[in-house]
Amino acid sequence: MTLSTRALTLTVPGRTLVSGLDVQIAPGQCWAILGENGSGKSRLLLALAGLRKPASGDVQLDGRPLAARPRRELAREVGILLQEEPEVFWGSVLDYVLLGAFPHGRLAPGGAPDAAAREALAATDLAGHALQPYRTLSGGERQRARIAQLLVQSPAHVLLDEPLNHLDLRHQIAAMETFAALARSGRAVAMALHEPWLAARYCDHALLLYDSTRFSAGPSSELLAREALERLYGCPFDAFADPGSRPVPIDRAAHTS
Repeated sequence: MTLSTRALTLTVPGRTLVSGLDVQIAPGQCWAILGENGSGKSRLLLALAGLRKPASGDVQLDGRPLAARPRRELAREVGILLQEEPEVFWGSVLDYVLLGAFPHGRLAPGGAPDAAAREALAATDLAGHALQPYRTLSGGERQRARIAQLLVQSPAHVLLDEPLNHLDLRHQIAAMETFAALARSGRAVAMALHEPWLAARYCDHALLLYDSTRFSAGPSSELLAREALERLYGCPFDAFADPGSRPVPIDRAAHTS
């Protein structure tokens, strides 16, 4: 299934953020959405998830408008990691991660959801925190728990709004490896990032949101060049590795053996 926009326009009071956007996010692709603060990245992800109605145009999943799909059915196809969420949660980290199984109608621990949740906790380096109260986690640990919850949801289309927030460098790399692996497994991944060097390493497609409703979309090997990024952010960049020859993620198991 392909998630696509058709003549999408997004606005805030008194200002147009994105106008006439046509883009297709296909299975197996990993997209980086880059732009300055206020350029419309979060609004776009909310529209792609069916959580924010665009000013005009629409978002479709395999040619069918998102609004035509029941919410639980849509949640099995499209999942989103929001930039912010309420911090209050009564239960353990395992309880929190298990909420990702809700669209599939399986909330009770002890069956497949419990196993999937524990696997997701291990993948996000939280296995030892399963029974810890969620409210006692640090900001970075809470962000990893939110990623784990999305892994349990296991949607075909994964949308991530600044997923590296609060993460230290090691966990930033681990998270990007996880997202790239999801794309390699056939899922469609799109994420808003403020780290173009990580986008160049892990994402094969990019969407650059400029001011005044301008945008560019295409292969990251073409768009994530130094000159384009300097135009996007309005500041000089030091040269970094050519996105077309970005390094392969390290096999950490082999590296530590």
